[in-house]
Amino acid sequence: MTPYLLVAEDDLISREILMENLGEAGYAVDVAEDGDAAWALLTANPERYCAVLLDRMMPGIDGIEVLRRVKADEALTHIPVVMQSGLVRPEEVLEGLRGGAYYYLTKPFSAEAMLAIVATAVRDYRHAVYLREEARKAARTLIHLDHAAFSFRTTDEARDIATLLANACPNSQQVVLGLSELMLNAVEHGNLAISYQEKSQLIARDALNEEIERRLADPLTGARRARVEFERRGDALHFYLRDQGAGFDWQEFIEMRPERAFDTHGRGIAMAKLLSFASLEYLGCGNEVRATVKIDAGR
Repeated sequence: MTPYLLVAEDDLISREILMENLGEAGYAVDVAEDGDAAWALLTANPERYCAVLLDRMMPGIDGIEVLRRVKADEALTHIPVVMQSGLVRPEEVLEGLRGGAYYYLTKPFSAEAMLAIVATAVRDYRHAVYLREEARKAARTLIHLDHAAFSFRTTDEARDIATLLANACPNSQQVVLGLSELMLNAVEHGNLAISYQEKSQLIARDALNEEIERRLADPLTGARRARVEFERRGDALHFYLRDQGAGFDWQEFIEMRPERAFDTHGRGIAMAKLLSFASLEYLGCGNEVRATVKIDAGR
C-alpha cells in the first residue's frame, strides 16, 4: 500500500521540491501551505498519514503548535512528525524533541537525507501500528497475570513476547511500544553487539535486517539469549530485562539529546521512558534494565 505523507510548508519552491522527491520515491503526498491547513487535514483524515513533514516557521499556527496538538490528540499522537527547520540551536531542537518531533531535518537538506529520515519515520509508524493491533488482539485474561519469565534470542521473539506481556498492563498499547524497544535493544545492541555507528550505516544501506540474521547465525553471538521477567507487586507492574552483551553507555540515551535529533535512530529508550513507563532505570554497565508501570495511573 502506498504510504501517504502530509507536507506542511509555506515556501512554494520548498514544497515543490519535496513533492517531486517524495513522489519519485513512491510516496503519495498531500500539501498544506500553513499550520491551519495542516491541522485541518490531519483532523479530517486521522488515519490517512504515515508521517508529517512539518515546517517549524509558518503563518498562522506555527509548526511547534501543530506538533503539540498532534501529540495531545489520541487519534493523531502515533503519527511520526519530521520537523523541518533552519533553527539549529540546541535549545530550539530540544523544544521540538520534547514536543514529540523525534525526527529532524535542518534546512537546507539533501534529498538523500530527507528520504532516509522519511523512510525511518514510515517504518517506525508501521511497526507501531502493527504492535498496537497485536496488543488489541491478545487475550485480555493477561490482566490477571502475576508473574512470568521468558528468554528470547531473535527480534521476532522479542516483539511477540513484548506484545504478550504488554496485555497485562492497563495501557497495553503504550507499554508495547516501550517494552518492544527495550527488548529489541537487548537483542540488537546487547547480544548481537551492533554498535550505534554500525546501526546508522546499516540503516543507510537498508541492510540492518540482513546483518541481524548474519549475527544470529554466528555461533558466538547467535547463541546468546536475553531474559525478561514480569511481576505484579502492589500498585505497580515491574519488568526486568537482562542481555548477555557487554553493556553500553546508557546515560547518553535515557533522555532526548539535540545532537541525535538528525540521526535515523537512537530515540527509542528516551521515548520509552517518556511515553510507556512510570520509571525506567538501567543498572550496572547497561545490560540490565528495570521498567515500571503504575496500575492506577496507567503509565
